Amino acid sequence: MKKKVYIISHSHWDREWYMAYEQHHMRLVTLMDDLLELFEKDPDFNSFHLDGQTIILDDYLQVRPEKREAIQKAIDAGKLRIGPFYILQDDFLTSSESNVRNMLIGMEDSKKWGTPVMLGYFPDTFGNMGQTPQMMKQANLQAAAFGRGVKPIGFDNQVLADDNYTSQYSEMNWIGPDGTDIFGLLFANWYSNGNEIPAEEKAARAFWDQKLADAEKFASTNHLLMMNGVDHQPVQKDVAKAIKLANELYPDYEFVHSNFTDYLAAVQNDLPADLGDVNGELTSQETDGWFTLANTASARVYLKQWNTRVSRQLENITEPLAAMAYEVSGEYPFDELDYAWKTLMQNHPHDSICGCSVDEVHREMMPRFEKANEVGKYLADEACAQLTAAIDTSKFPADSFPFVIFNTAGTKKSGVAQVDIEVKRVTFAELYPSEGYDKLAAEDAQSYYVIDQNGKVVPAVISEEQIRFDYDLPKDRFRIPYMEKYVTVTIDVAAMAGYAWDSFALVVGEAKELSNSLVAKHGRILENNFIKAEITSDGSLSVTNKETGKTLNKLLVFEDVGDIANEYIFKQPKGDHAILSAFFPHQVEVLEDNGLVAKVRLTHEMEIPKSAEDLLDLEQKKVVDFRFRDASRSKETIAYPIVTEITLNKNSKMVEFATTVNNQAKDHRLRALFPTTLDVATHEADSIYETVVRPNQVSKHWENPTNPQHQHAFVNLHADDFGLTVSNYGLNEYEIVNDTIALTLLRCVGELGDWGYFPTPEAQCLGEHTFNYGVELHGEKETRFDSYKRAHSAQVPLSVKQTDIHPGKLAPQDVFVKITGEKFEPTALKRRKDDQALILRGYNLSGDKDALVLKKDDQAPIKTLNLLEEPLKDYEDTLQPYEIRTVEF
Repeated sequence: MKKKVYIISHSHWDREWYMAYEQHHMRLVTLMDDLLELFEKDPDFNSFHLDGQTIILDDYLQVRPEKREAIQKAIDAGKLRIGPFYILQDDFLTSSESNVRNMLIGMEDSKKWGTPVMLGYFPDTFGNMGQTPQMMKQANLQAAAFGRGVKPIGFDNQVLADDNYTSQYSEMNWIGPDGTDIFGLLFANWYSNGNEIPAEEKAARAFWDQKLADAEKFASTNHLLMMNGVDHQPVQKDVAKAIKLANELYPDYEFVHSNFTDYLAAVQNDLPADLGDVNGELTSQETDGWFTLANTASARVYLKQWNTRVSRQLENITEPLAAMAYEVSGEYPFDELDYAWKTLMQNHPHDSICGCSVDEVHREMMPRFEKANEVGKYLADEACAQLTAAIDTSKFPADSFPFVIFNTAGTKKSGVAQVDIEVKRVTFAELYPSEGYDKLAAEDAQSYYVIDQNGKVVPAVISEEQIRFDYDLPKDRFRIPYMEKYVTVTIDVAAMAGYAWDSFALVVGEAKELSNSLVAKHGRILENNFIKAEITSDGSLSVTNKETGKTLNKLLVFEDVGDIANEYIFKQPKGDHAILSAFFPHQVEVLEDNGLVAKVRLTHEMEIPKSAEDLLDLEQKKVVDFRFRDASRSKETIAYPIVTEITLNKNSKMVEFATTVNNQAKDHRLRALFPTTLDVATHEADSIYETVVRPNQVSKHWENPTNPQHQHAFVNLHADDFGLTVSNYGLNEYEIVNDTIALTLLRCVGELGDWGYFPTPEAQCLGEHTFNYGVELHGEKETRFDSYKRAHSAQVPLSVKQTDIHPGKLAPQDVFVKITGEKFEPTALKRRKDDQALILRGYNLSGDKDALVLKKDDQAPIKTLNLLEEPLKDYEDTLQPYEIRTVEF
């Protein structure tokens, strides 16, 4: 029987990378022009795989709108193979919901054109998320193709029992943590193994002798895959001629120009019984550890912080508010949200969000973040206005100033909410602006307090009255500018349910002083009923869990080392030693202590080298492999103050940090260290729809002296009796070093890396940066899940909206969706586009079954859905281990 060689033409299309977006864009226009011409001229050209991302069509038609009909014709004829995704995202640095919206929008766009290629396509993601099998199956995709994360061995070699991330074949079963399995296709010889096929006999023989041997080394069947293309590759116009020649030269093989649909059907029909398994995350665990590219999680950290900000705005603030407001307005902003999501996702390709492109690329990303965020803020404010107008505030005193607090996180939240409450205004129509200001300023100052819906006084801190300019933009008339007198209200919120609201009012009158101090020893101790945190003599932090009596010491030590590698990979110079904050002076200053909030400023007066020595510049220009560079850090040092605001709220179990640096140093990495005293084999981290369990030790193949890892909201080390959860906001890199959680705050390098020399001075991240993170010392191991929920909810601020006194159809206090489940973490509350049904999505934080009760107006969900929000099965009140659960009300 002949072996069959399937040649698939494609071009892996990074929208932006080592050139600015528009440079790549113009080359895309040329590629698409060539394809449309080729489809017409060469009937033997089977098809072109459009890299699994529909955004390419949008990008092309933006320049060639008149080609829409030609594109449609090519898709209808099967010449242009599209979808199923909107973009080729980075798995680990985009949120769980972002990964789903990429599939939802990609599938929707694909089906508008025709039939998507039903293949989870991850040719160059920097590792692959463990929940991929479950996610693909829940998007009706039965297979995934990927280029990284598994080490191919070859069928002549035996896969050893302790090598969990190797495969004897390029084909394998990929099993997720929940047990879901899919067909996995590894590009063992990369997605360019059939690139530029010669159409001349001598060159063709040399080409195919090598390429066929390489493919046969790993193939489990007689179906061999040749990927005819590579990054930004122009289409090979004579591929039909080259294939005809190959058939003449190699009569024992059948060479066909093909597509993934036909190839997958053939190879999956002939799989051998001894096909191997790979499990969970695929992140090159069995390699030397240098090229996992996990350090992209710390390249240009400002991008990760912005991505977190916009993701939280759209997923956890705007959509839940809009979903709730639909019940009073009958409207949901589908089009506006699609626009915001698409704008955000344009920053999610791996070379974009990973921060591993040239400076021009990342400069262009910032307006996308800002645009998507502003859309989200606008829609959230509109939804808040619709809700507050319908919430009954009629019981509040006539001369009070009502406001409503919304918890749009899906889990219970304690902390403080802050809002500016207008108490009086003078419009420009009434008085000239300065006169209006003077009138308000001349009035006697008032005192205020806060009450709840039942008239009970609520603990709050209220600022002195202030005056400023503001304006309204009515829906039915011209803008109204005015001067307003306002106060800032900080109110205590204790254990507010997820997806809930509560109403309060500001009232004129003398308030009871909040006298319970949370600060002692001139700011060195912060303490509430749950936690005691003390700044010790070396500037580190001791934290005590008062419920268990457990104390951890030497927390919050800052570590600075050199970095002579690139945006992809960290490399400490030879002989370099860590510089620690504990060996420098520090100062402590009390900023706030009002009974609700304790805040102190801790300043470490560090000194570090200003950069690498000049040799690094020469080694970069010579394209010396970063592993073999000899550059050290400069002998010249600069002052490097690290200023950290430490915050403890009255009802919080978490100590929060906001660390600010004005970075004027280059070629270095700054981390915060949190030793735990724990000698354990594994740790847990927040990943895509998964609390992933990872080993603390590397495999025997590992050569990299570091083991960087990805995270989203938290990382945790624990034993049976206690553990430590370190939470963060947009700080996606950590490392477990012995018993210590090392959280990367900033990594500064001067070149892109990879295949040439591309200077990136802006990747040195000069200027001011603020990093937000926190710690929670929890008790026995089951309590860690509560700390995980608090880490998630800490990323979602409470939303507050002032309103007036009026009757309404909504109660002053309510829970929109009631969730009872200890380990269920909601990720979305939204409306389905087809019928406006209410959709709730979340996942099991653990590998255990969990009771889950969901109620909306005392009604359980109608159906359990897949990730495309299509019916999957009847609803049940048990959450399976690692299950991703979407339901419809």
